[in-house]
Amino acid sequence: MKHALAILLILLAVFCQAGEQPQPRTGLVLSGGAARGLAHIGVLKALEQYGVRIDAIAGTSMGAVIGGLYASGYSADELEALALELDWQQVLSDDPPRTDVPFRRKQDDRDFLVKRRLSFQDDGSLGLPLGVIQGQNLALLLERLLVHVSDTRDFDRLPIAFRAVATDIANDEKVVFSRGHLPQAIRASMSIPAVFAPVEVDGRLLVDGGMVDNVPMDVARAMGVERLIVVDIGTPLKPRKELLTVVDVLNQSITMMTRRNSESQLETLSAEDLLVQPVLAGFASTDFGRTRELIDAGYRAASALENRLQGMREPSGDFATAQALGAEPRTPRIDSIRIVNTSKVDDRVIRRYLRQPLGQPLDLERLQKDMGTLYGLDYFEQIEYRVEHGKQGNTLVIDSRGKRSGTDYLRLGINLSDDFRGDSAFNIGASYRKNGLNPLGAEWLTRIQLGDHQELYSEFYQPLDIGSRWFVAPSLFVDALNVESILDNDPIAEYRLQRYGYNLNLGRQIANNGEIRFGISQAWGEARVRVGEQQLPEFSFTEGYYKLQYAFDTLDNVDFPHEGEEIDLSLRQYDNSLGSDERYLQWRIDLNKAFSHGVNTWVVGGRYGRTLDDTEVVTSSFLLGGARQLSGFRQDALSGQNVSLGRLLYYRRMSERSFLPLDFPLYLGASLERGRAWNNDNAFDSGYINAASIFLGYDTPLGPLNFSYGFNDERERALYLNLGRSF
Repeated sequence: MKHALAILLILLAVFCQAGEQPQPRTGLVLSGGAARGLAHIGVLKALEQYGVRIDAIAGTSMGAVIGGLYASGYSADELEALALELDWQQVLSDDPPRTDVPFRRKQDDRDFLVKRRLSFQDDGSLGLPLGVIQGQNLALLLERLLVHVSDTRDFDRLPIAFRAVATDIANDEKVVFSRGHLPQAIRASMSIPAVFAPVEVDGRLLVDGGMVDNVPMDVARAMGVERLIVVDIGTPLKPRKELLTVVDVLNQSITMMTRRNSESQLETLSAEDLLVQPVLAGFASTDFGRTRELIDAGYRAASALENRLQGMREPSGDFATAQALGAEPRTPRIDSIRIVNTSKVDDRVIRRYLRQPLGQPLDLERLQKDMGTLYGLDYFEQIEYRVEHGKQGNTLVIDSRGKRSGTDYLRLGINLSDDFRGDSAFNIGASYRKNGLNPLGAEWLTRIQLGDHQELYSEFYQPLDIGSRWFVAPSLFVDALNVESILDNDPIAEYRLQRYGYNLNLGRQIANNGEIRFGISQAWGEARVRVGEQQLPEFSFTEGYYKLQYAFDTLDNVDFPHEGEEIDLSLRQYDNSLGSDERYLQWRIDLNKAFSHGVNTWVVGGRYGRTLDDTEVVTSSFLLGGARQLSGFRQDALSGQNVSLGRLLYYRRMSERSFLPLDFPLYLGASLERGRAWNNDNAFDSGYINAASIFLGYDTPLGPLNFSYGFNDERERALYLNLGRSF
């Protein structure tokens, strides 16, 4: 009886299985469309909700990004959280966060106004990049997210089989990635021509796959599936009235190309296939700030096809998400590190900046910062990493490619200040920096400036060890500027002060945030009356001094900071043993501290300078005056051997934040200031002066532009136009 019952149960199970036919293999096709591609995440949420199993994914551009992450084991909920948390402006740029940049490169921000620079190759020819964005931060993000499948070379072995489509820009051929390095394949698939630099793979220069196959249905069918779910989020053509600029025309041309190949693919839809077309008429390809709305649009479009999705539901008990299939650890242990380097700097320099301990799990957060620091050295076109698994354990491979466009840089600058009362200050300048003069990373910087403040400065910077912790920096300088001579609170003359001399410095960098220098300097010069009584004395002078300087900088933006702080402390001992005419001690400190809440920012800071002992006033004076430096006075109107300034600034961002690298914010702000200037050996003492200003600031492609109105309790009023540093 027992045997008969067992046979009966087996037969019933067989009949039940025969009546429950398995679903046909389903392929998912995700099209390109930049930010609009975030709607794919909403479609994936609906597919998971209705229990639709995906057996293969083919994606182009943003479809390759979303599809590749999903195929590697991420769930739709994880992708949604990731898309909402990402700083898209940072991802879609090359610059690392300023806090990760080496301190020496931070100093470049303060030299000249123009942010953009020209690069030159070793033979002196101008080097032009292959794209506006090299894709450094995007590549690092993909490496971080896909580190758990970094060594998977066969994309059929991913939790879900995957294909990415790219275009060979040399011959207009379609390139389908079924093997290789997954982050690199995805990065190539979304290299929009002229926007992102092409990706070189096996000697081929690859750009966005949307140029040849934006809806890769044929690629998915070649993976052996019986039916397709096709998500088309392609950008529609703009009407004639919206084609207003050359950028609009260029974008329209690309859209026409992608729509043409998309329509030819969509014509192959069969009755078994399902087409999902989210309603995205109000969304642009750059709307990364509307992530939640885009995901919702995708979810609604897929949910509207509920009846069809119910028919595709996997039989109960057989469905497993890609997340469950791809459950291997996402932070593998690192047993060794290997450097692949084609740049000017020594492999040991790169290794010095990597803080990953061996025998420990990969510290992704620390590695991201280290890669940002390395990229900030300005030697690399791109620097990436991957993890390779082998018999000897896991190897962290650092792939650093030298810049094809060159590593010598020319920066141009202009600084203008006008109080609309006939007093203005104008300077124009340039700097040229030759990088990588030897494997330790020596540099030669030359800077020239013409205008009210004339300057010629040339410095040779030689690191003394791997990683540039210790360095020597000899330099030569010539400068000339105007200094007022004040007696009994009244200006009696304006001197033209000219100096030339040299510095010999020994220093040490302090992580990425600061440096300390000790040196000796000698200078020779003369002071001539430029404006005022000609019978006033004109004189020559010799200076020689020991100098100790400490600088610290964690500001996130040098022009309109939102967080961080900066400190600049300088101590000079003028001494007769170095040929100085007089012996005296002088020190100065500048500091600023920024903090923000939402769109509101406050900056607290000031300056304090002291000259100890009696000495010549003209050669030892500090300068005050101008916008936000005792507003109401013209630029550098006050000079004294001792100065103090305290201030509080507030500004609010008035424009919407752009999620592209080209983000030029507009600020409205105000300042409160209190300061004083006084001398040691005469009766000049301005007393404490209270000042205030209101200003409108615009962070332009050239640099910060400020319109200000300032006033103080000395009944001084001034309008300012400042093109240059803000504070």
